Amino acid sequence: MEYILFAILAYFLGSIPSALIVGKIGYKIDIREHGSGNLGATNTFRVLGFKAGIIVTFSDILKGTVATLLPLFSGADIYILAIGIFAVIGHTYPIFAKFKGGKAVATSAGIILGMYPLLFVIMITTFLITLYFSKYVSLSSMITGVVSVILSLFFKDIGLVIIISLLTAFVFYRHTENIKRIKNGTEPKIKWM
Repeated sequence: MEYILFAILAYFLGSIPSALIVGKIGYKIDIREHGSGNLGATNTFRVLGFKAGIIVTFSDILKGTVATLLPLFSGADIYILAIGIFAVIGHTYPIFAKFKGGKAVATSAGIILGMYPLLFVIMITTFLITLYFSKYVSLSSMITGVVSVILSLFFKDIGLVIIISLLTAFVFYRHTENIKRIKNGTEPKIKWM
C-alpha cells in the first residue's frame, strides 16, 4: 500500500510542467507552441534563453530527486529508485499538461542524484564533455545513458543496473526522431558563446 501511495505522489510530482510554468509566468509564452513544442529543458533553452533553461533543468532534476527521497521520510522499506521511475513517467506524460511532457533526461538524472550522488556527478560530467564535442544535446543524453549503464555495474546494486538500463532505453525511445535527424544531418546543434 505504501508503495502505491509513493508511486502516485511521485507521478504527480513529476507531472509538474516546469517549462510550461516558467514560460507562462516569466515570459507569457506557452512553450508548447514554440520550437520543438517539447516541455523539456532543451526546448526551454532554445526558446526562452539560458536563465529559463537553467531554472527548468534544475526543477526537472529536483522532481526526480524529491520523488526518490520521499519514502525515506516515512521509514518505509521501499527501494527508492523504483519510486523515482514514476516521477519520470509523470514528467514524460504529465497529467497537468495533457500527457505531453519532456524526454525524461533531467528527471532521470534527478533519481540517480537521490541515491547515488557520485554517479550523478559522473553522468553530468559525461553529458557536458560529450555536448562540448558533439554539440548535440540529444546525442549527449543518449551517450550519457549508455555510460551510466556501464558504470552502474560497478556499484554492486542490481536494482540500479536494471533501473538505469530501463531509463536509458526509455531515453532512446523518446529520442527516436532525434536519432533520425542526426543520421540525415538536420538535428539542431547548440552554439557555444
